[in-house]
Amino acid sequence: MNRASTPIAIGVSAVVLVLGLLVGVKLVTAKADTGTDDAATCTNQTVAKGETLSSNLVQVNVLNASQRSGLANRVSINLQRRGFLAGGVGNSTSKVAGTGVTILDADKADPMVHLVAIQFPKVSYAESDLPATDGITIVVGDDYKALKKKARTSFKTPAAVSVCVPQVTLDE
Repeated sequence: MNRASTPIAIGVSAVVLVLGLLVGVKLVTAKADTGTDDAATCTNQTVAKGETLSSNLVQVNVLNASQRSGLANRVSINLQRRGFLAGGVGNSTSKVAGTGVTILDADKADPMVHLVAIQFPKVSYAESDLPATDGITIVVGDDYKALKKKARTSFKTPAAVSVCVPQVTLDE
């Protein structure tokens, strides 16, 4: 750089710095868009008695009660590979101390619960002490090993079941 262009470069740098500060302050102090969207997040659909209930209609929330980091996420991904819909994933705050796989607040006669349960070698059931959520909630503990090698991902329902199918909206 020559002597004549040095003041110009400093001036341009100062203008960019001031503009960056103004934009940054505006972004930091702006109100977050926390407006609630009252639109439905899913559509209720009924699977009649004798029709096929498949895994792509069942949402599964997976909570980790083990000492293994990321276990709930791995279980959720493996269930998604079998077609199940992803629900919430995180560490369990439940007082239910499941050692293997525990299905919370589950009606064993519910076909959706049965479809989730048959994915695991051994399942226990417990009343939930967590806030209600959509889908089936499972807690995985330290004794969890893996999903069953070959488990059905659909079957004909013995009773009518109502499922909440998530809506996908595409912003244009």
